Amino acid sequence: MFVTRQPLHRRRPLTVLSLLLVVMAMALGPTPSSAAGTDWWDPTARPAPDSQINVTGEPFKGTNSQGEVRGFVDAHNHIMANEAFGGRLICGKSFSKAGVADALKDCPEHYPDGSLAVFDFITNGGDGKHDPDGWPTFKDWPAHDSLTHQQNYYAWVERAWRGGQRVLVNDLVTNGVICSVYPFKDRSCDEMTSIRLQAKLTYDMQDYIDAMYGGPGKGWFRIVTDSAQAREVAQQGKLAVVLGVETSEPFGCKQILDIAQCDKADIDAGLDELYDLGVRSMFLCHKFDNALCGVRFDEGGLGTAINVGQFLSTGTFWQTEKCTGPQHDNPIGGAAAPGAEKELPAGVDVPTYDEDAQCNKRGLTDLGEYAVRGLMKRKMMLEIDHMGVKATGRALDIFEAESYPGVISSHSWMDLNWTERVYRLGGFIAQYMHGSEQFGAEAARTKALRDKYDVGYGYGTDMNGVGGWPAPRGADAPNPVRYPFRSTDGTAVLDRQTTGQRTWDINTDGAAHYGLVPDWIEDIRLVAGQSVVDDLFRGAESYLDTWGAAERHEAGVNLAKGAPASASSSESSVFTSYAPGRAVDGDTGTRWASDWSDDQWLRIDLGSTSTVRRVTLDWERAYAKSYRVEVSTNGTDWRSVWSTTAGDGGLDTARFSGTPARYVRIHGLDRGTDWGYSLYEVGVHSS
Repeated sequence: MFVTRQPLHRRRPLTVLSLLLVVMAMALGPTPSSAAGTDWWDPTARPAPDSQINVTGEPFKGTNSQGEVRGFVDAHNHIMANEAFGGRLICGKSFSKAGVADALKDCPEHYPDGSLAVFDFITNGGDGKHDPDGWPTFKDWPAHDSLTHQQNYYAWVERAWRGGQRVLVNDLVTNGVICSVYPFKDRSCDEMTSIRLQAKLTYDMQDYIDAMYGGPGKGWFRIVTDSAQAREVAQQGKLAVVLGVETSEPFGCKQILDIAQCDKADIDAGLDELYDLGVRSMFLCHKFDNALCGVRFDEGGLGTAINVGQFLSTGTFWQTEKCTGPQHDNPIGGAAAPGAEKELPAGVDVPTYDEDAQCNKRGLTDLGEYAVRGLMKRKMMLEIDHMGVKATGRALDIFEAESYPGVISSHSWMDLNWTERVYRLGGFIAQYMHGSEQFGAEAARTKALRDKYDVGYGYGTDMNGVGGWPAPRGADAPNPVRYPFRSTDGTAVLDRQTTGQRTWDINTDGAAHYGLVPDWIEDIRLVAGQSVVDDLFRGAESYLDTWGAAERHEAGVNLAKGAPASASSSESSVFTSYAPGRAVDGDTGTRWASDWSDDQWLRIDLGSTSTVRRVTLDWERAYAKSYRVEVSTNGTDWRSVWSTTAGDGGLDTARFSGTPARYVRIHGLDRGTDWGYSLYEVGVHSS
């Protein structure tokens, strides 16, 4: 620790001068902008010195001719990640009341040459050495491949807004294990403590920007807590900021040796607290298996390192099994991670994995299902990226059973085979901020489904997320971005962005920081075509459609709950009852079970004739491979309204055209196991 103190006194002359200028500016008061308050989008009191924006023209307002919000959505960003992982992994701040020189400076241990930039060694290779000075020279950072330096300075976010972005999801992020093993930190590694701090600072950033525009509510950076607020903000031409959470052990829900370290009360208290903070979307697991769900693996050496981290935190390595459908998790592979593996106890090695077993064995746990239903109860949205496909499949089953649309894939960590299920529910999908060629190729693969469901597209920049961003295509590329260029809507003109003594060019610098998001979109237009950008420009509307539909969702009345039920047979037991009524008693801990033969049925009497459109079936391990849903108005004449020959258990939702029925019958034809048929609960719905 002692070696981190000395470099604090080693200041470059330009840095000292900049700090003096900041002090003078604070003493004399803010410097009026060139617009002197005549243009609503220019602050009347921007601090000086500060970053340039390099955009002219009024931000567009209102909606299109169909009444839709226009603009881009970044569905996955980490504005306050410098406060995550103990506070010293990401260097620099998104804003500072002491000015730009204080905000955009390196971590103290990186001075004088980056020799102690430990995480840089891991993420960027080499020796990690770099010029630590940010403001005003920015010789080595921010850069597209510098993963540990601030990319979300408020003025850079402002440029993205001026370039057409209207919704930004700020995911509050941290990881207690990474924090615990990283040698430099300013605070404890408790994840919820970090989440609370990041939420507070996001509100502080809103206040900081408001002050430049004359007071509360007057700035362009607006934190919103419902979709109606977000629409109003976007229609005003400002940026709607949504709070999300991406952390590995939410509510303290880690597992140790597969034993949950939280309970339902912890989940309820945690969700209530997050909701009160303004959080409206979240991940239930991230990187490490926890008490809620199993994760989608990382690949290669990074995957090995994360697997080691999971073992050190939980006492368990990832466990794999053969996948049951076309979806699969990322291959773990056998790449070595010597730096991580040396931390394992003597005699403990990372397991080897079969190539044909590529799915995480751990799915959505009972506590995870409770959390999913807790999100629905609070009208919050579930982020399914980072969930293993087994966990994702069960979560989508639950949403389909309830017709709940609040599902988001925000940065290309979902198996693309889920795409249509997400769109069918009414969910939203965004792609990671890949380079323009890769972004265009991935957008093309899902274009037909976007057209089919008439939805827009989003991007997830994941800046400050230690992921890497688009590299420069080069000034000699056949179709480079030519400065200045016009924004997608045509109202703004953007030139190369300058902060301090450094000017960035997307062609030669790549996507080095958030201010270059508009430049990257222009690069996509040139490389992938206008149609991709058009879909992106509809992204804000589609995201808000999903959010609004989740808010409006009402749990449907279950016509079967408590209704009389009969069956062809019931398994006998001296310990408990498997009577037909157990499948409609509203208790998922009880079940009906049939005798061990194929042709069996469960019949439910709704009491009167109703229009039935949906039946949900929560199977125990003894499921039906082939079965029909049949209806009748008199209990004698039956009509099949839905059937399958490919049942795989779990939670099924049968949808069909509205049909009059007093009686509903589940008719099993072919068992999926050697046992009979067993159902925890059957739901019958009119909607």
